[in-house]
Amino acid sequence: MIQIGEIRLAREPLDMRAGPDTALARVINSFGEARHHCAYVFANKRANRMKVLVCDGFGIWLASRRLHQGKFIWSAPRTGGVVTLDSAQLKALVVGLPWQYAAANHVIDRQ
Repeated sequence: MIQIGEIRLAREPLDMRAGPDTALARVINSFGEARHHCAYVFANKRANRMKVLVCDGFGIWLASRRLHQGKFIWSAPRTGGVVTLDSAQLKALVVGLPWQYAAANHVIDRQ
């Protein structure tokens, strides 16, 4: 089981041809370090592909997801500082829902 304690959303796009080493280098450049049990989420410029790099303390995992239609709802503007997500927000983001309104009880809410 992969344990994830913190989720960070990168605002700057990542080339989806990037492998684990390139994604790890981007994490270090963007976030300063790669923390154990932390997931780093990246999208491409068109926001129809996503990669998640997870550091589990023993190595790294790199997962990817592609939408056949539509786009992932990403942070605006696409440049700037780090955005931290909770697990409910990550679940909403992965399926293409507006993660900014995801509540802890997995309900999309505008409050």
